[in-house]
Amino acid sequence: MPAQLSQTVDVETPELVVLTYTIAGVGSRALAALIDYSICIVSVIVGLVGLYQFGRWSGFGASKDATAAWILAALGLFQFAVLWLYYVLFEALADGQTPGKRIMRLRVVRDGGLAVNFEASAIRNLVRIVDMQPAFLYAVGLTSLVINSRGKRLGDLAAGTLVVKEALIPQALESRPVRESSVQPLSLSARLSENEYALLDRFVQRRMEFDTARRTALATGLVAQLRAALDPNADAAPVNALVRLHEDERSARARGVASRNDVGAARERHAIVAINSPRWRAFSNTLKELKGSGLKSLDENGVRKFVQEYRELSADLARLRTATRGTDSPELFFLNRLVANAHSLLYRRRSLSLAGVVQFLFADVPAEIRNSLRPIVLASLLLFVPIAIAARAIVVKPALISTMVSRGMIARADSGVVKSKSGKQDYIDDPQVLRPLLASRIMTNNVQVTFAAFAFGITAGIMTVWVLITNGISIGSVIGLYLTKDIGHLVFGFMAPHGVLGLTAIVIAAGAGFLLAAGMLIPGQRTRRQALVENARRAIRLIAGSTLLLVFAGVIEGFISPNASISLSAKYAFSAATAVALLTYLRPWARQPATMLRDSSAPDTDSPRSPSSLSAIHPAQ
Repeated sequence: MPAQLSQTVDVETPELVVLTYTIAGVGSRALAALIDYSICIVSVIVGLVGLYQFGRWSGFGASKDATAAWILAALGLFQFAVLWLYYVLFEALADGQTPGKRIMRLRVVRDGGLAVNFEASAIRNLVRIVDMQPAFLYAVGLTSLVINSRGKRLGDLAAGTLVVKEALIPQALESRPVRESSVQPLSLSARLSENEYALLDRFVQRRMEFDTARRTALATGLVAQLRAALDPNADAAPVNALVRLHEDERSARARGVASRNDVGAARERHAIVAINSPRWRAFSNTLKELKGSGLKSLDENGVRKFVQEYRELSADLARLRTATRGTDSPELFFLNRLVANAHSLLYRRRSLSLAGVVQFLFADVPAEIRNSLRPIVLASLLLFVPIAIAARAIVVKPALISTMVSRGMIARADSGVVKSKSGKQDYIDDPQVLRPLLASRIMTNNVQVTFAAFAFGITAGIMTVWVLITNGISIGSVIGLYLTKDIGHLVFGFMAPHGVLGLTAIVIAAGAGFLLAAGMLIPGQRTRRQALVENARRAIRLIAGSTLLLVFAGVIEGFISPNASISLSAKYAFSAATAVALLTYLRPWARQPATMLRDSSAPDTDSPRSPSSLSAIHPAQ
């Protein structure tokens, strides 16, 4: 891509060295996305074909075999994982590259140039729910890409990441042999300025592209412009004279001679390259050897040597950047990419460990939930107040039922009246062997609701409020419907086992969305960009906690809540037990751990639908 058409961004490393990255364009990102979508679609199709073939083989539709139900549930979870975890896992585990990005030579990095981690990858890909609107057309994301100076979609703004074009390191700088006849007496400066040499170099490199007449005309004009630098005894042919001058100037720069009219630090430019290029070539070869295995393939002395060489090249880059005074040069581009690649290798994400996952889920996440009580309480009010209002409205004015409740739910309530009179206490028909499939469906649907509640926080919280209020009205309307028919015990008996965990998870996720909104609206002493990124890092811990709770809630809702053989009193007792377990997990009496006080911005050395309704009340609709 021509330099004038590319968009670059400078990032400062922990060593205070400025690296220049080329921002990925809309076209290359779109092609990478198409490749990734194709992989996801093929994966889902393979799953569906496998499901169909298994159904034919097992006769599942007729026999309702329990084993088949478990396999169907597993396939549902697999498709959910493909849609949601494909980007997160690839970007976090493959240093910011999905297969599509790798093919297009793109990479996701954090704003400081550091490798992307699970936290940042999860944030940018969950907010994708908003970026892809409307209806997978990505109009929101594309608008953000065009407007933002760093080419960021909303997910990148929240995660503090950017997508860069990972240009290949150019062919290592070579010391070209200098012909004996072209060696001139040593001088302090070359005969041409840097701009004049650049003009001459372009002509010499492209001279064979012109016909003879055009080449001669251009050479004649250039000779007139550079006459003062030409050897009076040079070949009279303009083209030959210019080629000889170009060879002399190239040789002088290869020896480190400064360009004409250069002053100050600029006089060191070619000397820096001439003296250090052998060391740069050696380091380039080292990087190629370490590209696949990383630093773990080196022993202690090897790592120490790599770090020392990286620091030396960082210093060379700073000097060369000063000497070039902001102008582009092949040497500067080569050294910048060399240091950038070494930087990514040195600060590569640490591998996950079981102990780290346990620490995160059972220490960091509960601590963040305790630390985020205000947005969680706000979310609770926006969910439970509409529940109470909607239920009360229907109890007081039953005529609202036809307006606020679906026909299917009304039919279910009428059926519940008949069941209650006959002594049955089930809210829905017990799916029995289909319980695994029901649990899988409930779990994936409700997790997507929490993802949406979080992602919609990027809309300044407006859409998060909408999700809470609409779901609150939906739940409250069903409760009111059953109360008016004097069968409230059926709906409460169904909700009790999983409701504590499920509804708590929803308000925690919505609280995460409000953290995003707070970073945008009330940043305090921080810049809005800094506040958004820092709050998003806190919010993703809340999402991890809500997802964990929903896994358990989904299993309970699929296996225990619809089970008619379990008495109402037993379900209420189970609900109380889940409340005790939740309090034990959250430990509201615990003090803030030191891990939550660390600077979250410190470097680590270490396409789905947007659902709009919860299944907490009516999973079978």
